[in-house]
Amino acid sequence: MRLLQERLASNFTTVAVDWPGFGDEPRPAIHWRPDAYLAFVRYLLTEAVPRPNATVAAGHAASYALAVGAAAPNSTGPLCLIAPTWRGPLPTMMGGKRKLGEWMARVGDLPVLGQLLYRLNVNPPVVRMMARGHVYVDPNWLQGERLAQKMTVVRATGARHASIRFVTGMLDLMTSRSDFLEAARQFKEPILVLYGAATPRRSKAEMQALAILPNVCSVELPSGKLGVHEEFPDEVARAVKSFLVGHGTSGRQGGLTLPRAAI
Repeated sequence: MRLLQERLASNFTTVAVDWPGFGDEPRPAIHWRPDAYLAFVRYLLTEAVPRPNATVAAGHAASYALAVGAAAPNSTGPLCLIAPTWRGPLPTMMGGKRKLGEWMARVGDLPVLGQLLYRLNVNPPVVRMMARGHVYVDPNWLQGERLAQKMTVVRATGARHASIRFVTGMLDLMTSRSDFLEAARQFKEPILVLYGAATPRRSKAEMQALAILPNVCSVELPSGKLGVHEEFPDEVARAVKSFLVGHGTSGRQGGLTLPRAAI
């Protein structure tokens, strides 16, 4: 989120955080579950940055931000959802099936075998292949220093425990599109949904279903996939600023930027 955060900083005081279990620091071997992340977002919005003037949530963070905001009106401010999703990559590709994900999470927790299988699936060639397919439009965007930064996150001690659960859907807060849409309907603040034209078909369908709700403003950028805020931060920042200025938050402090869940 750094590139986007830097561009928003000209108008807002921004705060960005790593999700528990992610980032480039060593991570504990915890069986992460959605309720832990829900509690974390509540903590952010009540203790770390109480009642921010706006919240930016990318990817998987969208469902958590919507859920917290729907249950506690005025806790998030206007909500900017960037390429929002509500389920992990594996259940998205498999039509919602999660049994395989449960098995993979258990195997991934094993001390030796789990680490070996994880490393086999997140080496640089595999990470670049996934990025080309779903995350970035430019097939050569993730290389050099950018790839090195991603691999630092991937290779952090204990990285597999949260990452495997995210990919397999074990961190999905919601179980259906209807749950996702209902949370948005109950949300009292303005919502911006922003996504790129090249977003993968199944994920884009979820975003478009959200975008047509009466309380949602949507922007489809001419390019971009799930990592649109990384690859096109200028365009995303302009859309976010325009939306927030239109709702009276420009120049005020307290904007909160939430990172997208990532491998």
